[in-house]
Amino acid sequence: MERSVLTVGGSDSGGGAGIQADLKTFAALGVHGLSVITAVTAQNTLGVREVFPIPAEMIASQLDALVEDFDISWAKTGMLFSPDAISLVAERLRELRCSVVVDPVIAAEAGGSLIAEGAILTLRDELIPVASVITPNIFEAEAITGVKVVDLESAREAAMRILDMGARAVVITGGHLDCRAAGMPADECVDLLVTKDAVACVSGKRREGGNHGVGCTYSAALTALLSMGMSLDDAVRQAHNFAARSIEGSRPVGHGAAPVDQTASLREDAERFRVISSLDHAVSMLRDEETFAELIPEVGSNIGMAIPGARSRADVAAVEGRIVRAGRRSHVSGCIRFGASRHIARIILAAMRFDMGIRAAMNIRLDENLLSEASRMGLRISSFDREEEPPGESTMSWGTARAIERLGAVPDIIWDGGGMGKEPMIRILGRDAVSVATVAIMLSRAVWKRCR
Repeated sequence: MERSVLTVGGSDSGGGAGIQADLKTFAALGVHGLSVITAVTAQNTLGVREVFPIPAEMIASQLDALVEDFDISWAKTGMLFSPDAISLVAERLRELRCSVVVDPVIAAEAGGSLIAEGAILTLRDELIPVASVITPNIFEAEAITGVKVVDLESAREAAMRILDMGARAVVITGGHLDCRAAGMPADECVDLLVTKDAVACVSGKRREGGNHGVGCTYSAALTALLSMGMSLDDAVRQAHNFAARSIEGSRPVGHGAAPVDQTASLREDAERFRVISSLDHAVSMLRDEETFAELIPEVGSNIGMAIPGARSRADVAAVEGRIVRAGRRSHVSGCIRFGASRHIARIILAAMRFDMGIRAAMNIRLDENLLSEASRMGLRISSFDREEEPPGESTMSWGTARAIERLGAVPDIIWDGGGMGKEPMIRILGRDAVSVATVAIMLSRAVWKRCR
């Protein structure tokens, strides 16, 4: 029987934090999640309006039902709210003899208290000694220890005090931590892992995006990763990266703090696979088309496609080494990979600033017959003049934007007449690599027929 991972905490009616965030995290990381609800909240992205504590008898009944049927090796706790709930959960987890990650939830990221008055003392005396790992942010660490956490040194002091309370490891999450005194950049986010034997920093660039539910997501990810047998050091690093990616994927679904998206990395991986598949099909189409070689310029052709929401060249795949002409046939001189083409990436990224749906492009040689055929096919055509390019600009980024602005929309065809040492070129733009390759083949066949 496969083992399951348990989360014990409160329900967030807005779906951004609490039990909902935990279960989404477990699912994203491939573990089966169980849940015991300790409180029901009326909350949204703007804050917590009301908290209804679940009676202790019902909390115990939920635990009984799960223990009877599932093999629980790891559990995490979140919002427990009342002293009675904390005492009950601590006792039952001790009896269960499973490993426990404690997320000492005190307040909601969107605003509002999530713990009853006097409950912190119970948490400190009864729940922390059960913890294999505890993951407070700096405000929670201060509430538990009385140490005002303002930098890495005070964070370490607070962590050592929590270890003295019985926890076996402490991770003070650094979303609010200022580490400039330690010589780190202001945009660095540092989690501090402290055990009785070692202190380690896990750092990364702060990510732009909403952070509602990020604490729950981090602690749930840490629990899931540890349940897979990962070492504590590795799990802390992986959980940090998972939480950071979920911040980047956050979506403004309400009017307040945007909830993080635990499936962001899964969806990106899936989109990268789809991009590679589309490009592979498109390249095969071009390679098998006898007439396409006539469209390849002296510098070679390339075709690329971006994932949705692409931000950089690393999000755009293309042919490494380009497509070149070998006699009367085309030859693909490299593999398809992300980051392979600077020029194609700049064209696509520039176009996506105007229309996020335009995610593919390729270059072919400039020929008046090709332009006339494109016009006859009803394709939208625009152009740019390299002599108008401002100093210091990237030609592909500037030229693409210039052609789009001239037309008032993203065209299907952008051409330029070249310049000193620059070959005249046509760029075909479209929604995916296959549609772009299809246009190129239609043009090559039309010109081939005309020239026969």
